[in-house]
Amino acid sequence: MIWEKSCGALVVRREGEQYYILMIRHKAGGHRSFPKGHMEAGESEYATALREVMEETSSRVAILSDFRATVSYSPTPGVMKEVVYFLAFTTAAEIRPRAGEIAEVEWVPLEEAEGCLTHENDKTVFRSAMERLHNLKFSIK
Repeated sequence: MIWEKSCGALVVRREGEQYYILMIRHKAGGHRSFPKGHMEAGESEYATALREVMEETSSRVAILSDFRATVSYSPTPGVMKEVVYFLAFTTAAEIRPRAGEIAEVEWVPLEEAEGCLTHENDKTVFRSAMERLHNLKFSIK
């Protein structure tokens, strides 16, 4: 069995009273998810998450809470993948997809986000992150 580890972030942005979450749509399969990618040698989980968000979406973000969620799955036979997600924030609305593997990046209103996600693992992480966001005393309507 081959083990892989990736890190990423659920990136939230506020515009007026509306909150948005950053999503990517993959070219392979067309599913929506959150930005993430493989750890590099000597890199921390935080550093990987910040780098991957920047590489995939051109967005600079800050991880401002202790939220950390882990999911595991098998993307292909003989491979087991662990993904660590953080909750991150940005004030910048401008985003651009990485050429190649990412078809689209978009800001999705929080109330629509869960319905856009394809995989149950992503929905579970999203619900946990939103619970943490509420605990940080944000007023989400």
